[in-house]
Amino acid sequence: MSNLDFLLESFRRNARVNEVLLTALNPADFALSDGQGGWTVERHLRHMAGFRVSWLWNLSRDHAMPLLDPTRTDADGDPMWRWQESPPAELNAAFTAGDEAAVKAVEAHLASGEPFADPWNEGSYRASPAHFLQHTIVHDSHHRGQVMALLRQGGHTKDQMDELDNHWAIWRE
Repeated sequence: MSNLDFLLESFRRNARVNEVLLTALNPADFALSDGQGGWTVERHLRHMAGFRVSWLWNLSRDHAMPLLDPTRTDADGDPMWRWQESPPAELNAAFTAGDEAAVKAVEAHLASGEPFADPWNEGSYRASPAHFLQHTIVHDSHHRGQVMALLRQGGHTKDQMDELDNHWAIWRE
């Protein structure tokens, strides 16, 4: 298996973990927060899904376009994310479309040899566009941990949390 194939498999597993988490949530879970001004479960998940489009908008706009609604614009005049105001139940579709766009962008830039745009002059993903997929996995993991803590704080039982922890089996396949 090549390094890229291995990374793509990891990225797909990350998507499956996100799907397991989204499927396990009940409508009341999306409103859970720490009660101290922190983000809700929904905001974490919406941020995770939106991360893909916001980075793609800056790195590879052509690949961001399927994730945007050109009939609606934000304060800067840029098209808005299609799932900007969607019900939480539709976030799984946002993750799926965002993951597909991210993979297509990475594959296209690897095939062409053209690096991603670097609007902040930070050297973003200069070594390889594939690092965007790694960044996404790490970013998702960070926020999933926060979501799990909020679910625990929100009253999920030990058995419910243990059931959610079964998503680790995806990484052991």
